[in-house]
Amino acid sequence: MCGRFSLQTPVPDLAELFEADPARLAEWSARYNVAPTDEVVTVRRGEGGRELVPLRWGLIPNWAEDPGSLPLMINARSESLETRRAFRDLILDRRCAVLADGFYEWRTEGGVKQPYFVRRRDGRPMALAGLWDVWRGPEGSVASCTIVTTDANPLLKPLHDRMPVILEGAGAQLWLDLDISERTLEPLRPFDPEALEVFAVSRRVNRVAVDDASCTEPLDAPIRGANGWGRRPPPGEAPPDQLGLFSA
Repeated sequence: MCGRFSLQTPVPDLAELFEADPARLAEWSARYNVAPTDEVVTVRRGEGGRELVPLRWGLIPNWAEDPGSLPLMINARSESLETRRAFRDLILDRRCAVLADGFYEWRTEGGVKQPYFVRRRDGRPMALAGLWDVWRGPEGSVASCTIVTTDANPLLKPLHDRMPVILEGAGAQLWLDLDISERTLEPLRPFDPEALEVFAVSRRVNRVAVDDASCTEPLDAPIRGANGWGRRPPPGEAPPDQLGLFSA
């Protein structure tokens, strides 16, 4: 699952890293607590090659008569892409990647939900597999997207049973290359756990109004292996040195 994330990498750097034209992205200020319905930065294939495009996070299918009656589709399970009406046509020609420096997930500890931040060990931005669509209504059109999820890898399993699909290398090329449809689902796999790290952060991030650098500051040393969770309290038990310190 992916319900919040951050993106502070400047647009010129994103354009260079993902070989994408930034012309359609007028500006982007650093964000530390991106939430559903916010505008996000995506990379997708355009007529002249890859391009950076702002999209609303929370897919609105083009066929929706009343978007307000639909659930907020911020995530799409990879196993359902070929069967769910909202996704099955999009995997052929409306694939994208949502860009993030890391994402948040929560774990119940001591009766409260403790947020954790997941990022790449090498510090590079992530390309999260996504789908996009355009809904047209009486007051205009809305271009939106969703993030594709898969089974969690061993590092993240103690945190949540799902994780966003993180693309890189050949997998990113397959997903973003609209000329390759028969192998569309091949890159939708759990990411290498040895390339990620996770650490507890302040519960201030629980409030969507909080959007500053403190959201991603570690409370302790990063966890880099499944056995690293041993120093954290089991779900339902309080961390003796942190309970109540970051409840703001």
